[in-house]
Amino acid sequence: MATKKKESAFEFPNPMDNDCLIGHEETYKTFMDAWNNRDKHPIHPVWMLCGPRGIGKSTLAYKIAKNVYGNVGDFFIVDLARNIDPHGASKTDAKAISVSTVRAMIEKMQMSSMSGQWRVVLIDSVDELTPSASNAILKLLEEPPQQTLFLLVTHQLSNVLPTVRSRARVEKMHPLTISELRELCYKFMPDTTISEDILKLANGSFGKIANLKSSGGDIIYEDLLDILQNKHSTASDMMKIAEKIAGEPSLYNILLDAIAHFGLVDLYPDASNAIYDISRLNLKPDISLFKIITEIKKCL
Repeated sequence: MATKKKESAFEFPNPMDNDCLIGHEETYKTFMDAWNNRDKHPIHPVWMLCGPRGIGKSTLAYKIAKNVYGNVGDFFIVDLARNIDPHGASKTDAKAISVSTVRAMIEKMQMSSMSGQWRVVLIDSVDELTPSASNAILKLLEEPPQQTLFLLVTHQLSNVLPTVRSRARVEKMHPLTISELRELCYKFMPDTTISEDILKLANGSFGKIANLKSSGGDIIYEDLLDILQNKHSTASDMMKIAEKIAGEPSLYNILLDAIAHFGLVDLYPDASNAIYDISRLNLKPDISLFKIITEIKKCL
């Protein structure tokens, strides 16, 4: 019987509704300088915001968009939340953005009345476009409509078609600093203590902290470290923590984080492959994760 997913005690705003941008001031200033001087120097029509997941790229993209588009009808968003199938039905459970979603956006753009205001197309993210959807975007970027700004969010530049990348001004955004992470934690989790281990584990991604707190993964990770460092931990202890991790697939990679925490670089490739094999080979996750934990323990 499937276990009921635990409700999160935390509420984190959608990037569209989040007016709190912490970090990335330089990137924001770079765009606003270009935007405010567009009459003297035409602004590049395609801006690509690139960087690791969870650092605030989407929040920045929406902040920029709100400064540019004239009214609601001048703003077009392509993302998984608005994904549709070829018949126009919602397909938000898919892992990739369909070409139908992109074509529907283009059709709306063509039907919208131009009020003389700027329009914005925000794609979040380019990594999640199917090959057909990427090609449809490419055709649009080859001859961008006048007074239209494209904001392309991407988590991994190597996932973007070179032809799409070549048409964009790429702004590489950096992971957040520990102090910026603390500031965001205080803003969105004011009554919660975030340990130094979790701040370091986040690797500059507040999104990772949010996911860990929402799933209870932060407590599981700290318990994992305690078990690995405790000389008196038993196989039963390791199995119990493996079962906890197995209940939340998004947490499997905290084993890789633990390996990095202890500097066991030689274990990383085999552990990474073992985690990948859980879904690929339909293995029992608790047993597979237990074996990885055991290997880490042997090396300490």
